[in-house]
Amino acid sequence: MPERGRTTRDPDGPEARIPGTAVTEESVVAASAPPVPPPVARRSVGLLVTLILGGLTAVPPLSMDMYLPALPDVTDALHASAATVQLTLTACLAGMALGQLVVGPMSDKWGRRRPLITGLVVYILATAVCAIAPTIELLIAFRLLQGLAGAAGIVIARAVVRDLYDGVDMARFFSTLMLISGVAPIIAPLIGGQVLRITDWRGVFYILTVIGIALTAVVWRLLPETLPPAERHDGGTVEALRTMRGLLADRVFTGYMLTGGFAFAALFAYISASPFVVQEIYGASPQTYSILFGVNSVGLVIVGQINGKILVGRFSLDKVLAVGLAVITVASAALLLMSAGAFGEVGLVPIAVGLFVLMSAMSLCMPNTNALALMRTRHSAGSASALLGTSSFLVGAAATPLVGIAGEHTAVPMAVVQLACSLVAVGCFVALCRPWRKQPDAMAGTRAGSKGAGN
Repeated sequence: MPERGRTTRDPDGPEARIPGTAVTEESVVAASAPPVPPPVARRSVGLLVTLILGGLTAVPPLSMDMYLPALPDVTDALHASAATVQLTLTACLAGMALGQLVVGPMSDKWGRRRPLITGLVVYILATAVCAIAPTIELLIAFRLLQGLAGAAGIVIARAVVRDLYDGVDMARFFSTLMLISGVAPIIAPLIGGQVLRITDWRGVFYILTVIGIALTAVVWRLLPETLPPAERHDGGTVEALRTMRGLLADRVFTGYMLTGGFAFAALFAYISASPFVVQEIYGASPQTYSILFGVNSVGLVIVGQINGKILVGRFSLDKVLAVGLAVITVASAALLLMSAGAFGEVGLVPIAVGLFVLMSAMSLCMPNTNALALMRTRHSAGSASALLGTSSFLVGAAATPLVGIAGEHTAVPMAVVQLACSLVAVGCFVALCRPWRKQPDAMAGTRAGSKGAGN
C-alpha cells in the first residue's frame, strides 16, 4: 500500500494524468467524486441527465442519417455531382471537428450550460437556412456552420460524463449513451425515407430545425450545471492551447485518441458511401436503404449493451477494445474481397451482412476508447473531450471524399478506406497505447475509486 500522498508511478495506467502533474491518493479520490455530493441527489438527476445527454449525442446521427436517403435527390435538385453532394457531409463533419476545439475549452472556463445553449441556438438557425438553400455552395457553407454549432452537444455531453463518473462506471455510462443515441440512427433514416415520400430533401432540414428547438428548450429548463466554479479554468486561449499540448504529449492519451478517430473514420466511410452503394449499385429504394441502415443501428445498440452490461468489469477495457478492432478489420477485409469480385458477383445480402458486422463492432471500440482516454484527465475534461471529438471528425471528414473517388458504380473505394482506417487504428493501439504494459490490477483500482465516489 503506497504511503499517503505518494505520486502514482505507472506511466501507462488509467490513473495517469497530464504529464508534469503529480497525482496523489487524495487527488485521485477527489477526482473520482461527483460534483453533486448527496448520493440521493445524484441518483435523482441520473436518469434525467442520461436522457438529455443521450439527446445531445444524438445530434450528429440525426444531422447525418436523416439526410442520407436524400443524397441522390440532392444531386438532381441542385444539379451537382455525387462527389460534390458528399461535400455537404464533409462540411458538417469538419464543422463538428473544429467546433469542438472551441467549445471544449470554453466549457472548462465558463461551465457546461452557457456554451451548450449558445451552440444549440446557432444550430437551429443554420439548419433552417439549409432547408431553403438554393445552391449546393450555400448548402455546403451552412452545413459547415451547422456542424460548428452542433459540436457543442457532442463535446459537452462527454465532458459532463467525465464530471460525474470515473473508471469503469464511465465506460458503462458511455455504453448507456450508445443505447439512447443509438435510437437516432435507427429512426433517422427511416424518418428521412418517409419524409421523401411526402416532400423533398428540404423537409428533412425542417424536421431537424424543430428537433433543435425542442432540445434547446429541454436543456434550458432541465440540465443542471455539472462543473463547479472552483474547478473551472480562468485562462484564455493560451492556457487552452497549453492544456491541449499537455494532453497530446501524453503518448497513451494520444494513442486512444487516434485509435478511436480512425475507427470512427471506417464507420463514416460506410455512412457516406452506403446511400450510393445500396441504392445506385444494388438498386434498393430509399425505404429499403433506411430499413437496412436501421438494422445496422440495432446491431450497434445491442453490442453496446453487451459491452456495458457484460464485458466491462469482467474484462479489461483494453481487451474488449482489441476484440472490437479485430472484428472491424476482418469485416473490412471481407467487404473489400466481395466488392473486388474475389467471390464472383455477390448480391446485396452479403454486403449488408459485412456492413452489419462492421457497424456493430463499433460499440466495442468507441465507448472504450473514450473512457480509456478520459480516465487520464479530470480537470481538463472539456479540452480532452474536444481533442477526442475533433480527431474523430477530422479523420472522418478526410475519408468521406475518398469513398466516391471512383464514381457511383463500385463499392471498392469504400471498402479500401474502411480497411486502411481499421489497420491504422490497430497500429495506433499497439504502438502508442501498449496495453500489455499496463499493471494487471490498474483497472481494479480505478473501479474501486469510482465505486467509492458513487456511494
